[in-house]
Amino acid sequence: MIKKKECSKLTDMKTNVTGIILAGGKNTRMGTNKAFLAIDGSRLIDKTINIYREIFPEIIIVTNDPLAYIEFADVTIVTDIYKGKGPLGGIYTGLFYSKNNHAFVSPCDMPHLNKDFIEHMTAQTAKYEVIVPKLSEGYQPLHAIYSRNCLPSIKRLLLLDKLKITGFYRDMRVLTISEKQIEPFNPDGRLFQNINTPEDVETVNRLKTED
Repeated sequence: MIKKKECSKLTDMKTNVTGIILAGGKNTRMGTNKAFLAIDGSRLIDKTINIYREIFPEIIIVTNDPLAYIEFADVTIVTDIYKGKGPLGGIYTGLFYSKNNHAFVSPCDMPHLNKDFIEHMTAQTAKYEVIVPKLSEGYQPLHAIYSRNCLPSIKRLLLLDKLKITGFYRDMRVLTISEKQIEPFNPDGRLFQNINTPEDVETVNRLKTED
C-alpha cells in the first residue's frame, strides 16, 4: 500500500463517509488508462477527485498501478488485497482500508457524477449497510454506498470466486434509491454513464459541446 498524508482541510466536512475510486480496470477496450482521459478539457480522475474533495474527509483510490496516482497528495492509494477479482475485489479493498464505517464507491470513468445526488445518498447511511440506485435495467452497484459490515459477506464471495457485486446484498440492510428519486438529479439520463471506448469519449465531448 502507498499511503499519502491526509489533507487536513477536509477534516471539517460534514460527512463521515469515505470516497472510494475504483481504478483497477485493464482498460482493454480503451487501450489507455481511462482515468487520465480528458472530458470537456479535464481529466476524468481530476473531475472525480474534485467532487470527492467537496464531500468526503477521506479519499481512497484502489488501483493496480499506484505510481500513476502519486501526484494526488491528499489521497490514500491502495492495491487489491485479492488480485484479479474485478470490481467486487476493489470494493472489498477500499472498505478494508476505509477509516469510516461507510464508503461511497464509483469507478474512475463516470464523467457525470452529481455532487448533490451523492450527498443525498450519504445523508441516509444511519440505518443501512448498502445504499444503491436502481433503474429499470437494474441496480447501479458501482455508484453506491457500502458499510464495512459488508466485508465478511464480500470476502466469502471472493473466496468462492463469485464476483457478482449484488450477490451479497441479501445479507445486508439495503436501501434502494428509486428511479423516481433519481430523476431530479439526472435530467439528461447520463448520471451513471461509463466511458469504455474511444467512441464513448467522442460522444461525451460532443454532447458537452452541444450543451
